[in-house]
Amino acid sequence: MVIGKPAPFVSAFVDAVDAAIRTHQPHHAMSVTQRTWLAFCITAVLVTNSICWARFARASLGTYALAALSWMFRHSKIPWEHLLVASVRVILRHHGITSGSLVVDDTDNPRSKSAKALAYLYKLRDKESGGYLWGQSLVFLVLVTPKISLPVGVVFYQPAPELSAWYKTNKVLQKHGVPAKQRPRKPAPNPQYPTKEQLALRLLASFKAQQPEVRIHAVMADALYGTATFVDGASALFQGVQVLSQIRSNQNIRVGQRHQHVADYFATHPGTPYSIRIRGGVEVVAMVGSARLYVCAHKTKRFIVAIKYAEEETYRYLIASDLSWRTLDIVQGHTLRWLVEVFIQDWKSYEGWGQLTKQPGEGRTPQRDPEPAG
Repeated sequence: MVIGKPAPFVSAFVDAVDAAIRTHQPHHAMSVTQRTWLAFCITAVLVTNSICWARFARASLGTYALAALSWMFRHSKIPWEHLLVASVRVILRHHGITSGSLVVDDTDNPRSKSAKALAYLYKLRDKESGGYLWGQSLVFLVLVTPKISLPVGVVFYQPAPELSAWYKTNKVLQKHGVPAKQRPRKPAPNPQYPTKEQLALRLLASFKAQQPEVRIHAVMADALYGTATFVDGASALFQGVQVLSQIRSNQNIRVGQRHQHVADYFATHPGTPYSIRIRGGVEVVAMVGSARLYVCAHKTKRFIVAIKYAEEETYRYLIASDLSWRTLDIVQGHTLRWLVEVFIQDWKSYEGWGQLTKQPGEGRTPQRDPEPAG
């Protein structure tokens, strides 16, 4: 398909985004040339289903040169850090959205073994093969509303080099039977390399500061974020809002004066069948048990829900910070978390956002963007 000029609806959207930036950051507004370039690139992404200057240039039949498109991306002073914030404001205003729930999740993005110039690359554990691969890791914040779901924050994660080196050395020494006391101590946290949990809390704080008019019903995340620091921190950010996460089956809880694993407790307190409506749609039956129990690692009581769907063999254990919610509210609220998985799958599958996005490392200014294979 030939692109003579940006699509009218894309130009209108870019103008609305620029107006939103001017309202909150007057000194960071875009010029006419920047708006035209951005509108053309968005149109080209939709038409070519990719992010590639060579394809964009060919689709324009010479109207836009590859070198000019790439130069604008690398050197033009477009207010990149404000684009997503302003875009979210425009979309929320267009749909009349004033409330929703926030979902945190992270994903690994595999890259080519020959990739060296991309930002935030490191060796990732491949869950499918059990080996390692070269890639990036990102933490996303997604706003889920009754009308739409949309990403409202994203940040790259990278482990501290000294921590990665320690894990590698410690693993080798463990295999050789070296006692823990004789192995090097784990290095102190490096503030220049925040954890995923810290990054998630920063995304939540940024959203609250940038979109203060949006009322948040709940914050949801998977088991990686089921720590006291995240649960209490996220709840406090939004004045005690409900935070839903998961804990491991071997998490210690206290029942009376006795400590035991959460799985052992629910093994003697089996669940009952519940009819659950998934995200307001189809109804399914799941085995559900619940109790308000003291979680040792959190040093406080949490509402713990054990749930097992028909196709599952083992229970998973949800936790809620607000003890006043009903069991069914927690279970049905937690089903919204899976919408972030849908978003991540779409992000990786369509229009080159996952594999073809341009993320040169610091100080890198590639002269030409090659045509991707296929």
